[in-house]
Amino acid sequence: MFKTCLDNVRSNCPLIHNITNYVTVNDVANALLAIGGSPIMADEASDAAEITKICGGLNVNIGTLNKRTIKAMFASAKNAKTLGHKILLDPVGAGASALRTKTALKLLDKFNFDVVRGNISEIKTLALGSGSTKGVDADVADAVTQENLDKAVAFAKDFAAKRNCVVAITGAIDLVSDSKKCYVIRNGRPEMSRITGTGCQLSAVTAAFAVANPDNLLEAVAAAVCSMGLAGEIAWSKMLPGDGNSTYRNRIIDALFNLTGDELEKGAKHEIR
Repeated sequence: MFKTCLDNVRSNCPLIHNITNYVTVNDVANALLAIGGSPIMADEASDAAEITKICGGLNVNIGTLNKRTIKAMFASAKNAKTLGHKILLDPVGAGASALRTKTALKLLDKFNFDVVRGNISEIKTLALGSGSTKGVDADVADAVTQENLDKAVAFAKDFAAKRNCVVAITGAIDLVSDSKKCYVIRNGRPEMSRITGTGCQLSAVTAAFAVANPDNLLEAVAAAVCSMGLAGEIAWSKMLPGDGNSTYRNRIIDALFNLTGDELEKGAKHEIR
């Protein structure tokens, strides 16, 4: 199934409109190109609403909010939903400030996002309507661990049911769930957290998988999460003495570019609960 999901991305080359943060925008574009998609970025409201019409999907990332981009997010999401496009919300730092939290909740309440991807603290903030986070990283107490895995899986299923979406909760252990099933994924490397933007890249890649596999959304999102984690593993295995996080970033993008469906099928580490 994961092989098919990746093959569909490569054969369809989905065009994804990304309203994403300026810290990682270049890496987001390159990750999308590497996996087989096509990126376009527009965050001026009058332009973004029109641009999203020609795309297959929309990736909304609130990492560097301002009044102008917020208008673009709402205008683009409205058009995307009208056109039946797949839309994804990445609530970066939800809970860290009132603006981030309120914006993420307003977007989520107004538009039925197909996919919501964030860390456990961000998703808990959305579930509770308020909260606090440690920057854009999950608090240690909120980490998904083997000890609290059953509760975390139940939480993911409950959030997906209430928001009628597929939720991807990413961290040391990743959870991808709809209301009935949950993929527990163990791909990735801890060193990926030393690079700014791997989560932003994953959101864009996930949007491409969702657009290319509209009838198998849960599996598509799980395949995207496994792809990014596996790319991190492959990239780390190629690191040389003297290499650092800048090299690692490039190697991850290269690993996405060279990843085959067979490698993904073989290397994906997951169970279903």
